[in-house]
Amino acid sequence: MSELRVVYRKYGGSLHWNHPGRLLGEDEHGIWIGCPAGMLARRGHEPPTVFHHASVMLFPRDAWWTASFNAAPHDPEIYCDVSTVPEWRDGEVTMVDLDLDVIRFRDGRVELDDEDEFAEHRVRYGYPDDVIGQAERSAAWLMTAVGAGAGPFDGVHAGWLSMVS
Repeated sequence: MSELRVVYRKYGGSLHWNHPGRLLGEDEHGIWIGCPAGMLARRGHEPPTVFHHASVMLFPRDAWWTASFNAAPHDPEIYCDVSTVPEWRDGEVTMVDLDLDVIRFRDGRVELDDEDEFAEHRVRYGYPDDVIGQAERSAAWLMTAVGAGAGPFDGVHAGWLSMVS
């Protein structure tokens, strides 16, 4: 398993969440990265934060989102970031976080989070209309797919998660 960096940026290029990961492999859903318990992550240039539970991340090849699947008992169980399509180069995967998040909690609730941040940032940073449209379509698709347990949200992550937890 090779090590790489996961780098989320905000629109305009500022550094957002960033951390190491282990390339686990790929399947029809995309590329899977493992994040073991105890991993250090940073939001921008803030002090490191310890992620106490293992997780795996899914980076689809051509979709405007990424997903994290967290080991129990961490809540939320699934956390999806609406983002630009992930790009791979020089041992790094990077994308622009577009604020909207779809979250499934362990009790089954599914929520769309940070709509206020998306509304604020689309004005502040001048998100182009095509970016706004892609973000809104991705959030709607994720709400349906995550809520229904469809596609990569049907438990397929368990095999990948067993590789890091």
